[in-house]
Amino acid sequence: MPEEECPTCGEGFDSRRGLAVHHSHTHDEKLPNRECAQCGTAFHCKHERRYCSETCRDEAVSYEGENNPNYDGGMTETTCEICGRSFEYYPSDKKGLYCSDCVESEQWRHKRDIEGERNPRWSGGKRELDCETCGETVERRPWNINGEATFCSDECQYEWLSESFTGEGHPNWEGGDTGNYGKGWNRIRKLALERDGYECTHCGKSKEEIGRNPDVHHIVPVRVFAAARGFTKADAHYEENVVSLCIDCHRKADFGVMPKARLLSYVPAGTKYGPHVALPEGAGRVESGSRRAQRPESTVQ
Repeated sequence: MPEEECPTCGEGFDSRRGLAVHHSHTHDEKLPNRECAQCGTAFHCKHERRYCSETCRDEAVSYEGENNPNYDGGMTETTCEICGRSFEYYPSDKKGLYCSDCVESEQWRHKRDIEGERNPRWSGGKRELDCETCGETVERRPWNINGEATFCSDECQYEWLSESFTGEGHPNWEGGDTGNYGKGWNRIRKLALERDGYECTHCGKSKEEIGRNPDVHHIVPVRVFAAARGFTKADAHYEENVVSLCIDCHRKADFGVMPKARLLSYVPAGTKYGPHVALPEGAGRVESGSRRAQRPESTVQ
């Protein structure tokens, strides 16, 4: 007599294995090997499992209250310190002091008194200072006091800057002009203007277009001769070292925008060349490809 019966069609089998093979091939599903602990339905699972579905597991197992693995005692009842009403709160959040209504409507937060000297960042308050330009008293907070001078307005600051950064006060001060150019300057200036036809040798502007005589520019500055040992200002005054320029071109030459080689190209070659090579740091040298100044045979040592 068969020991195993198919739960689907009722056919009998001598072994459990035979029944399982029959159920898989004939009914196209594996033979149930477990029973749901919640609904009692038979189901197949190769792993250890108590419930046939997630629904049955959720119905059988509760995670509410003490059944929750994170349960920490639940809510605690206390009394509101403002209105005296009882309310519940979770101790895991923070200590309950005020009910929800008082939190929304009452001024329960403590307002710190940190005005003036009681402020931890207090640094003395406003200070009275005198304006560096006009002497008027002004108030400044310590964090707004910087630099060596204080001013009551932008106008006073601009006036102070104009006075302080003029002449020797300017960071680019190099000693100012050399004063009177000395002996020979008026003569060499007149010769240069006549030689250049009273025109700018660079841009060609005439005396009439400039509105006055062109400037006469020293290619090697007078100050270089004045500062060099064994030379005087008068040594800078020779025809090959001066060139006529308009106001704009003169400014470019003074600021080094116009190369020395270009200026020398405007000067006709003569028989005398200044003592350029004897000056400090090669002041008389010019760029490659230009006519170089030649040192005369008799040079002051």
